[in-house]
Amino acid sequence: MATRRLRALKRWMKSKGFEWSDALEFVDTPEEGIAVRALRQLKEGDVVSKIPKAGCLTIKTSGACEIIEGAGLDGLLGLAFAIMYERSLGGDSPWDAYLQFSPYQEHVPIVWSLSEVNDLLYGTELHQTVLEDKALIYEDWKENILPILDLESPKLEPKFFDIEQYFAVKSLISSRSFQIDDYHGFGMVPLADLFNHKTGAEDVHFTAMSSNYESDTDVDGSNNDEGIVDEEVLTQNSSLDSTALDNAHVGNGIVSDSECSSDTENDTSMLEMIMIKDVSAGAEVFNTYGLLGNAALLYRYGFTEQDNSYDIVNIDLQLVLQWCSCVFSDRHGRARVSLWKRLGYSACDGSENTEYFEISFDGEPQIELLILLYIMLLPDSAYHKIDLSASVAGNTHESSETTLLNDHIFLEKASNMSKKTLLTKEICDALLSLADMRESLYGLKSIEDDIEALARCSLAGEKKLYHSLVLRISERKILQKLRNYASQQITNHSSARKKLKRTTKGKG
Repeated sequence: MATRRLRALKRWMKSKGFEWSDALEFVDTPEEGIAVRALRQLKEGDVVSKIPKAGCLTIKTSGACEIIEGAGLDGLLGLAFAIMYERSLGGDSPWDAYLQFSPYQEHVPIVWSLSEVNDLLYGTELHQTVLEDKALIYEDWKENILPILDLESPKLEPKFFDIEQYFAVKSLISSRSFQIDDYHGFGMVPLADLFNHKTGAEDVHFTAMSSNYESDTDVDGSNNDEGIVDEEVLTQNSSLDSTALDNAHVGNGIVSDSECSSDTENDTSMLEMIMIKDVSAGAEVFNTYGLLGNAALLYRYGFTEQDNSYDIVNIDLQLVLQWCSCVFSDRHGRARVSLWKRLGYSACDGSENTEYFEISFDGEPQIELLILLYIMLLPDSAYHKIDLSASVAGNTHESSETTLLNDHIFLEKASNMSKKTLLTKEICDALLSLADMRESLYGLKSIEDDIEALARCSLAGEKKLYHSLVLRISERKILQKLRNYASQQITNHSSARKKLKRTTKGKG
């Protein structure tokens, strides 16, 4: 269905030299928004669109380029100013039709009110991250955008550059920007941002021809936000590596009766959208933002997917220390963590110097957590022996890991420990306690309460509540799986002991 705004966008794209296959249909509905569908079967290797770099909104193409570079801004900060500047021009902006078509902002958590963040995300992986990042974004605006307004006040209308506008464009950059090349950097890419995401189901890949400004590699649609999101946690728009992309170029022709022209085959001023697998007629054509769990999807793009197999739950190191202090003492916990780290183990690094352990979608804990619990539960005599060995090794010229692994039987085992070896009853009991402690962060409502609330929730009218509930439920289901995982190991231990007793009695 082509709405008036979609028709206006298509006219604008044609006027700017955008090309797309007539096998693609752009659909715009009030319920589901924009989608791209195949009017007939598309084949792997088909180039289904060509996008001129000059038509992308970047620092280099914006009318504010001189102001941005004069102020020393670059990256996503500079792009944010460029978008605000082009919005301030209204109909005089070369991107007016595109900006009119794009939403004012995406419904990602950084633009939620503080009360919404605290109410809807409490206890989830996103709660503290969003609060910290809202503060960082405000500081960015205060330190970098405000001074430009003071210097350029005759040329700029302040209302288009206020903090609300800055948060709005940051939300668009988070969900819609792509890495174009080394010269242009990040930018808004019309047409490419019409394709919807589906985790682990990429149909079409966004790439750039090599140019004088870039290396001869593919360009992943990338939304990295420096200083805001962990690059490894929030994977970028495409998960395809260069080898797979090379394979996708096989038969690098245009769809036989497409509107695209092969004249631009070696044109470094163009970007391409290439099919990396066959898509049947009538099916939606998906791009992918990466293999992301719901926390990453909601943070960056404002939506979640039920039963997302890439979901994880984190258990902070501080929570492990809190558990340890309930069983032993604060001093005991700190000493055991210190030894664990001297033995070469570490947790994942989070924001604000936090450390955490991942629990997988299947409820399996990170092995580093199991080793830490193993060390925390060691008898004092064993702990002191290992601690002494670690101290001696630390004073040698050899690495402590090599010396200890050669000289101490525990560490020989620890270096090759399987999860099965580590899953003693005591460690499984500790995992059950940690699951309960992590669960308590969600407050008094049970997971059943959340599931009932989701069933009553309208996705169309209550997007924030809907997606926050999907996130909470997905995390809490993983904690349930962790409990089941630990309980199953305890049952196995109990069965093994009973079998051993029966065997011993039989021999007697």
